[in-house]
Amino acid sequence: MTSLFVLVVSFLVLRGVGWLGVKQLSSWRDAGRGALVVMFLFTGISHFTSLKYDFAAMIPAPLPNDLWVIYLTGVLEIAGAIGLLIPRTRKLAGICLVFLLVALFPANVYAALNEIPLRGEAPTPLWIRGPIQLLFIGMVWWTSIKEPAESRQRAGAESATTQRGGNQPTTG
Repeated sequence: MTSLFVLVVSFLVLRGVGWLGVKQLSSWRDAGRGALVVMFLFTGISHFTSLKYDFAAMIPAPLPNDLWVIYLTGVLEIAGAIGLLIPRTRKLAGICLVFLLVALFPANVYAALNEIPLRGEAPTPLWIRGPIQLLFIGMVWWTSIKEPAESRQRAGAESATTQRGGNQPTTG
């Protein structure tokens, strides 16, 4: 639930900064991407704190619950967050983060079903955790994988112009 809180608060703060005139955050989509960066940096870094032991306990058999797995997933979350910031790597980073979120979900299911605590608190119930995971996946898709409507419209207009014979060199 902490991840959701970090995502929502940073989303609203970044969008507010956009409303104050910061062009890079002037759309909901850009603010959402920034909020995902904050969330993945937060969760990725948490893999290197004392929470690493709680995360390791969440790994279902037959997967190894060694700390290297926790460190690896933390590095992947941090790398994904950085990738979202770079336009050239954004789409690939988004795809990789979606795969990572899907791959990590069984650990959340295992923790909920086996009542494995996180920070000494009961795990988030599945009926809450499932929709949260879908929200994270949907936000990554919307902010980094899905083409913006403007790009699709521009591509459609260019295609129509080319089909009508526009943009073709004239010979004379």
